[in-house]
Amino acid sequence: MKIKSADFVISNSDVAKCPNEPLPEYAFIGRSNVGKSSLINMLTERKSLAKTSGRPGKTQLINHFKINGNWFLVDLPGYGYARVSKKSKKTFQKYVTDYFLKRKQLVSAFVLVDIRHAPQSIDLEFMEYLGANAVPFSIVFTKADKLNAKTIEKNVAVYIRELLDGVWEEAPNHFITSSSKNIGREELLAYIDNINQQFFKESQ
Repeated sequence: MKIKSADFVISNSDVAKCPNEPLPEYAFIGRSNVGKSSLINMLTERKSLAKTSGRPGKTQLINHFKINGNWFLVDLPGYGYARVSKKSKKTFQKYVTDYFLKRKQLVSAFVLVDIRHAPQSIDLEFMEYLGANAVPFSIVFTKADKLNAKTIEKNVAVYIRELLDGVWEEAPNHFITSSSKNIGREELLAYIDNINQQFFKESQ
């Protein structure tokens, strides 16, 4: 898939105010320091479509970007290390929960995980939440440029084993990415493109 256009549409904290167009949506979410904005900018080949920051937790709204005029990329607030008050954190976690439970246009979520670290309970619990609520998702391992191929393979195997030892009968789909090296871009976009083709075929 070639990204010909990527346009910011709206930021808000109310699922009812999200775009009302019958287009497929892909939501990106992860811990606040996982490199989500950099990944979005890499996928769209726009240097500042999503705001990057040295301060974790900067994204605190549901951000919609229309891609190629026929699907939405949704940048959701991170979880885990956001430097906000407990009241603010509870508020935006509530509208993120509402988004996953109420947003009918959502066809898939991408849960970002830093490949350098061992499985974190906060990520595993969030994936379990998505599974329990029948939200389709893939794992996107980020920052692959920081490790060699052997360590990447080992860390992914550890992660998959952790999932299969838990509540999962089979491991979710996963991608290996690096925003700085453009690793995984074509695979992720091809995956989205395949889903889009099926979506529009079924909607005809």
